[in-house]
Amino acid sequence: MSISSTRASGRRRLPLILAAACSTAGLLALYAPTASAVTPLVATATFDCGSWGSGSATLTAADNGTTKSIKLTSSAITMPAGSSADPNSITTTLKVSKTVGGVTSQIQFSAKANPGMTYPNPITLGPLKLSSGTLAASNSTNSVVLSAPATATNWSLQIVTSSPTSATVPCVATSVQSAPFVW
Repeated sequence: MSISSTRASGRRRLPLILAAACSTAGLLALYAPTASAVTPLVATATFDCGSWGSGSATLTAADNGTTKSIKLTSSAITMPAGSSADPNSITTTLKVSKTVGGVTSQIQFSAKANPGMTYPNPITLGPLKLSSGTLAASNSTNSVVLSAPATATNWSLQIVTSSPTSATVPCVATSVQSAPFVW
């Protein structure tokens, strides 16, 4: 086979290879989840967590098309004196109200996700993934405001530490968010 026939043969295959690659990329794009926008991405609310403190917390929402999550950080709510938490040793559950067409219900975000923390570190919890209920486009969520004190059955946010310190910390939201999240 001559060099010129090999080149001609290679030129004929190149369009076929490009067509196959483009078709595959198109199919992947068709079936890939699309990122959804949440507005706003960041809101604040106040929580009372008893011995862990009370005050403003920042809630950061995310929706990548398959997973909806909320991360909670606060410098007003801290690890109490003499306590610490290993990375990913805190199970956090956040209750929020969901409004659809004027009808309100509750859903939950939960995860065992946190950096290592010790007293007097501010808390960083999450991202907490949607764990109970559903969210669709244009649904809105907001803090579940409850009267204090927080108890085992009266809570908006529950923090359960397991290592090395074990504790269950119920918190109540004392304000709605600065703006509801619209998913």
